[in-house]
Amino acid sequence: MSFVKYRVKEVAADFGMAPKDIAEIVGIYYEKPKSNSQVLTDEQLNAVFDHITQHHQIGSIAEVFAVAPAPKKAEPKPAEKAEKAPAPAAEKPAKPEKPKEPERKRERRVVDTKAVTVNADRFDDRVDSLVSERVQNYSGGKQKIGSKNRKKDNKRGQTGNKRRNEEQEKMRRLQLEIIKKTPLTVKIPDEITVGELASRMKKTATELIKVLIKNGVMASINQTIDFDTAEFVATELGCKVEKEVVVTIEDRLIDDHEDSADELQPRSPVVVVMGHVDHGKTSLLDAVRKTNVVSGEAGGITQHIGAYTVEINGSPITFLDTPGHAAFTSMRARGAMCTDIAILVVAADDGIMPQTVEAINHAKAANIPIIVAVNKMDKPGANPDRVLTQLTEHDLVPAEWGGDTEVVRISAKTGAGIDELLETVIMTAELAELKANPNRAGKGIVIEARLDKNRGPIATLLVQNGTLHKGDLIIAGTSVGRVRVMTDDKGRTITSAGPSVPVEITGLAETPAPGDEFNAVSDERMARQLVEQRKQAEKDAAAKLTSKVTLDNLFAKMQEGEMKELNLIVKADVQGSAEAVKASMEKLSNDEVRVRVIHAGVGAINESDILLASTSNAIVVGFNVRPDAAAAASAQRSNVDLRMYRVIYDAIDEIEAAMKGMLAPKFREVVIGHAEVRQTYKVSAIGTIAGCYVKDGKITRDGQVRVLRDNIVIYEGNIGSLQRFKDSVKEVAQNYECGMSIEKFNDIKEGDIFECFVMEEIPR
Repeated sequence: MSFVKYRVKEVAADFGMAPKDIAEIVGIYYEKPKSNSQVLTDEQLNAVFDHITQHHQIGSIAEVFAVAPAPKKAEPKPAEKAEKAPAPAAEKPAKPEKPKEPERKRERRVVDTKAVTVNADRFDDRVDSLVSERVQNYSGGKQKIGSKNRKKDNKRGQTGNKRRNEEQEKMRRLQLEIIKKTPLTVKIPDEITVGELASRMKKTATELIKVLIKNGVMASINQTIDFDTAEFVATELGCKVEKEVVVTIEDRLIDDHEDSADELQPRSPVVVVMGHVDHGKTSLLDAVRKTNVVSGEAGGITQHIGAYTVEINGSPITFLDTPGHAAFTSMRARGAMCTDIAILVVAADDGIMPQTVEAINHAKAANIPIIVAVNKMDKPGANPDRVLTQLTEHDLVPAEWGGDTEVVRISAKTGAGIDELLETVIMTAELAELKANPNRAGKGIVIEARLDKNRGPIATLLVQNGTLHKGDLIIAGTSVGRVRVMTDDKGRTITSAGPSVPVEITGLAETPAPGDEFNAVSDERMARQLVEQRKQAEKDAAAKLTSKVTLDNLFAKMQEGEMKELNLIVKADVQGSAEAVKASMEKLSNDEVRVRVIHAGVGAINESDILLASTSNAIVVGFNVRPDAAAAASAQRSNVDLRMYRVIYDAIDEIEAAMKGMLAPKFREVVIGHAEVRQTYKVSAIGTIAGCYVKDGKITRDGQVRVLRDNIVIYEGNIGSLQRFKDSVKEVAQNYECGMSIEKFNDIKEGDIFECFVMEEIPR
C-alpha cells in the first residue's frame, strides 16, 4: 500500500501534461476527479500509467537504453526530441541518428517504485495483449525502419480509432479480471430459487444446475432450494456467503417483544371443562353460574365452545366449555391449548370413558394442571374409588394417594362440593403465578366465530395478553377489521378487555377460524397485505397437497378409478361446528367409498351451495341451518339432496348407512308450509301467542314446527294451539292469517319463520 499521496496536478507535472488531460484519462476508467488537488488512488495511478504507456510508445527499443546527453551540448539529438514530444513520434517516427559507441554506455536505469505499488499479478500471462506488436517482434540489435514500417505507421494512423477502442476493451477485461480474483459476497435467505441465486452470484443458471446435479440435487431454474444447499453451491463456485435476514410484514406489523418482570401483572386463570359426553360438564358450569343453559342443548350435547367469567370470593375465573363428543376433538384441542387449568369431569357411576382419555391426553399435551371432578356423587351407583383407580392407569395419581392430581367429589345436581372445587381452582392458579402485561396491544385467540345475517361476522375472542379496545384494528388469521362493538359474556357492551377476558366482537371482514391467533395492529395497509399473503400461503399449501402421478403411485392411481366417491357440502351455524362435521364425515371413508367434503362454510344454505352440489353431484349437509327460499327451490329443480341435522350422531349414522347401501328409513320429513310471525302477544296462562301469515302450503294442528331466525334453527317442537280468530282449527291454508303457540317455547320474535312439517311413513 502506498503512503505517498499523489494529486492530479503532481502527476500532470511529472508527465509534462496538463492536469485536465490526466483527469480525462482517469475519467475513462473511474469517476472523473472533481479538482486538480484530488488525491489519486493506486488503481487510478496504475490506469494512468498504463494509458500513457500504451498511447505514447517509443520509436525504437534503443531509446530505452540511451543515456541522456551532457548538459554542455546545445543541439539536442533526435532521440531526445522524441522523448520530449512523444505524441508526434508515435504518429510519424523520425529516422534515429546512428549512435556512436562511446556514447552508448549501457547503464542500468533505476526506477523508483516506492511511490507507486504496481499490481504485477494482473499482468501474468497478459504481456502479449499489453505490449505492441512491433516490440514483440524485436529480435535484438538495430531496428530497421524502412518504407514498410512507414506504410504500417500511416495505416495505423488511419485506424487510430479502432486501436483506441481495442485498448479500452483490453483495460475493461483487466478490470473484470481483478474483480474475478476478489471473492463475491452473496446474501442468501432461508429459501431461494436457482435462477435468483444465479443472478446474485453473477453466474448463469446452467453453471449452478451443473454443480447441483454433480452433487445429486436435481433442480430446475425455477425450483426453490434451502439455505444449506445454496450455501454449498455458492462456496463451490468461489463466493462468500452471508445469511440474509428477511424482515417480513408480520415482523414489522406485530409487536412480539418479551415482557419484562416489571411490566407483568397478575391475571385471572382460564379454566377448561373437559370430559366424556353426558358426564355433566355443562351441568357443572350451570351450577357455578347459577343459570340454566342445559335445556337449550340438543340431545344433551354442547354444540359450541362458550366462555363465561365467574367471580369467586372476589377472584374472577374464566371458564371455557368444550363439547364432549369425539367429533369435536379438534375444538377440544384448541380449548386446551389456550387455558391454564383443566377440570376433568368424570361420572362416578360410569368411570373413565374413551372421550375422557382423549381429554386427559389433550390436557397433557397442553402441559396444564388437571383437577378431577368426580360428578354424580348423589347417584346410588356412584363408585368414586373405582374412578381413582382408573386415574392411576393414566398417570394421574390422586393427591390423597400421595400424587399430584387434585380430586374433588361433587354433585352438579345438588351443588355438593362445588365450593371446594372452586377453591381448588383458585389455589392451583395462585401456585401457577399467572401474569400478563395489560399495557400493550391486545393479542389472544379466537374461540368461536359465526356469520350473522344483520351484523356480519361475529367472533368470540379470549384476550391472552395486552388490552383490546373498541376501535382497534385487529388481524385474526386471514381476516382483518376494526372492533366495532365489543360485548362481554353477559351481553353488556364494553370498551376494553384485558388479559383472560372473553369478548364477542363485530367488525371483521370475514369469519375467522376457531383457534386463529388475533393481534391488535396499527397499520391498516400492512395488515391487509399480510392477510393477502396468508391467503396465498393457504392456497399454495392446498396446491402442494394435490398429489401428482409418478411411476411409484401410477398403479395406485389406476386402481383408484374403481373407488367410489361421496361428495359432501357442509354448512353449519358456526365455524367450529363446520370443521368438526367435516372432520367426522371424512373419517367415515373406507376402502370402497371415499367421503370428500368439497366445501365447508358458515351460514344458511344458499343458491351457490346448490349450484356447486349440482355440478359436483354432492349431498348438502346442513347442521343447525336451513336453506333460504331460493336455495330450496333450486335444490328441488336440480334434484340436489338436502340433509338437515341438529345432532351430529344422526348425520354420522345416516352418511355411514348411505355408504354401506343400507339407508332404508321408515319415516321421512315432509315440509308442508311456512308461516311468518307478524305480531306477538303475551298471555299469562298460555305464554307467547304469535300472529302469523301463512306464506306457502298449509299449517296443520297435528304437525311439528321448526322456528327459524335468519335461517338458523332456534327451536324444534310441537304446535301448542292453532286458531283462526277465536276458533281452534285443524289447519290454515296459504295466504290466510292465524294465531299460533308453540309448546315449551316463548322466545318468539317478529320476523321469525315457522316451518311446519310432518313425518310420513315410507312404504318398504
